[in-house]
Amino acid sequence: MFAIIGIVMVFGAVIGGFLMEKGPLPVLLQPAELLIIGGAGIGTLLVANPLCIIKKLIAGLLGVLKGSKFKKTVYIESLKMMYELLNKARRQGLVALESDIEEPDKSPIFTKYKSFTSDHHLRDFVCDTMRMAVTGGVDPFDVDQMMDLDMEVHHGEITQPVAALTTVADSLPGLGIVAAALVGTFLGILLCYGAVGPLAANMDKLVAEEHAYYYVLRVVMIAFMKGISPLLAVEIGRRAIPGYVRPSFAEVEKACREAGSGAAAATAEAERSNRRARGLGEGDVRNRSTPSSSRKSMVMAAIMVARGRWRTRTL
Repeated sequence: MFAIIGIVMVFGAVIGGFLMEKGPLPVLLQPAELLIIGGAGIGTLLVANPLCIIKKLIAGLLGVLKGSKFKKTVYIESLKMMYELLNKARRQGLVALESDIEEPDKSPIFTKYKSFTSDHHLRDFVCDTMRMAVTGGVDPFDVDQMMDLDMEVHHGEITQPVAALTTVADSLPGLGIVAAALVGTFLGILLCYGAVGPLAANMDKLVAEEHAYYYVLRVVMIAFMKGISPLLAVEIGRRAIPGYVRPSFAEVEKACREAGSGAAAATAEAERSNRRARGLGEGDVRNRSTPSSSRKSMVMAAIMVARGRWRTRTL
């Protein structure tokens, strides 16, 4: 949204200043030169880049218009999800995560967070890392190196559209010179430094924000693999969040408590379902699971009766 406002302000300021100096507006309206500059710029983009980068470039431009998705609420939900996942591993063991990481689309934890399941790379990044922890025998340092390699490859992929758009922006002034001696140069420089160049810079900032988001998840998982409790691992991850979107300790703690209470309720419901499947009632489970005080008294009474009979026979 702010990108659109900025582009409108750039063109509005330039055209407004031109009109204030009594400049004839039709001089700037040169469709043929605009076609030469725009068509040549798009042509060089198609020549220099494969189709996959073009698709990522279009997606990146749409992301610039929509704005960054890595806001404070996204970080809070992500830390809440990680706490719920790691807390389950601590209570039930790492093996309990096997069903979640093998089929994340059916996981009762991951399915509550649609932004996570819809991003296939983010989903694979977390699930593949936790799979190493479930498998065992891998040192946390080695897992950290694997995550660093994964992040480096992903960062290289998402920076390719930025580099492609920057190249087009740098070529626009030269294409303007080719189009015409005066107006074409003006349009080329205006598009370069007033529209295409800033869009490429904005895309580069979005790439940096996504890289910072992956780094937070990396810190949380490595901290847990080193033996740190889930709550403290989440706090370490919170410290790695950039300051302008970092939630407070109270906000993260509240989210983790909600996740803990929800997990406890889900566990209780699963136990009730298992009991119903076995055909046991609540009273039967209580009687079978823990000895009551009345049962203890009955046992003691039987022992006393047996002792009384033994004394009678002896006399």
